[in-house]
Amino acid sequence: MAPRSIFLLSSSRVHGYEFLEHAKEHLKEFLSKRKVKTVLFIPYAQSDYNKYTELVENTLKPWGYKVEGIHAKSNPIQAVLQAEALFVGGGNTFVLLKALYDANLIPIIRERVLQKGIPYIGSSAGTNVATLSIHTTNDMPVTFPPSFEALRLVPFNINPHYLDPDETTRHKGETRDERINEFIEYHKKQVLGLREGTALLVEGDIATLIGDRNAKLFLPNKEQAEFAPNSDMSFLLNKT
Repeated sequence: MAPRSIFLLSSSRVHGYEFLEHAKEHLKEFLSKRKVKTVLFIPYAQSDYNKYTELVENTLKPWGYKVEGIHAKSNPIQAVLQAEALFVGGGNTFVLLKALYDANLIPIIRERVLQKGIPYIGSSAGTNVATLSIHTTNDMPVTFPPSFEALRLVPFNINPHYLDPDETTRHKGETRDERINEFIEYHKKQVLGLREGTALLVEGDIATLIGDRNAKLFLPNKEQAEFAPNSDMSFLLNKT
């Protein structure tokens, strides 16, 4: 069994940066360290696969990487089996997970990443589906996957694009914290809130917070903990 190599981004776009630019050096190091030359991109979270893949290709090609869209392959399962690395892009998490189930890709991606050590990059929805389930997505359920259970590449949930409560707002609707705590009340699972510009790097049994902002961890007892950039988050990989 090869050690897992996973890079989970809160988002691919951050204010003041071009697409993926905020994570450029970390992503290049992640891929070059594993001698990746070609990335298999999975654009299922958005409706225009060609346009989305072209965006990723135009970004990664100048960095020295070839990009292939899984939708252009005659056999998606075989494409995953032959891939050097996987990049699952953002969009609608429900649409993405349903597409992965429909294509019978859930078990093969899980096996390739957890057993063979194939590098996995997820962004936003691609990060959501890498966790235990998609219960903590921010997206609208515009379609219905057969299950909310996801790839389970890590044994906890993530809330990408995490937003802190605004104490000055007059809006009286639920905050992100309240929604996450509601999930915890029913499921008793840890949830990592990844703010914009942050990511979680998992290398084997070591997990590290990447970026220039803190992450917030929501615990099953409804307590919260803040973690600074470069924090060791390896304890999250212990199955509960």
